[in-house]
Amino acid sequence: MSLSIRNQLPGTVTAVTAGEVMATVKVRLVGGQEITAAITLEAAKELGLTEGSPVRALIKSTEVSVATGTVEGLSIRNRIPGTITDVATGGAMASVRMSVEGGELTAAITKDAVTGLRLASGTSVTALIKSTEVSLAAA
Repeated sequence: MSLSIRNQLPGTVTAVTAGEVMATVKVRLVGGQEITAAITLEAAKELGLTEGSPVRALIKSTEVSVATGTVEGLSIRNRIPGTITDVATGGAMASVRMSVEGGELTAAITKDAVTGLRLASGTSVTALIKSTEVSLAAA
């Protein structure tokens, strides 16, 4: 199956915590970072997710935020350090590509954010992704 989602990071499930309706799934990415996905319990069961399951974390570029400094006092736990490799701007929006350990992430952010944060190739950044915006696919 082909998908329009640019951000597809391979990893391995390290833990599944089931609730009544939702489950949190911790995934160690190939680059060593750990991210959390909050998915329905039904989806976790249908995918057969258990510790050691190979998965692919899928994240729409519109759900990736970018920070240039230390991030504190924020509920977003998925924080992946990287370096900007490309910035393409349009009239109102921009596409920002960043190299991260084990792969690449793309963020769709406003042109104003690119200007305000002075984003350019080589800038050190942190990608911020809410766990509810991470989907999982069985690998």
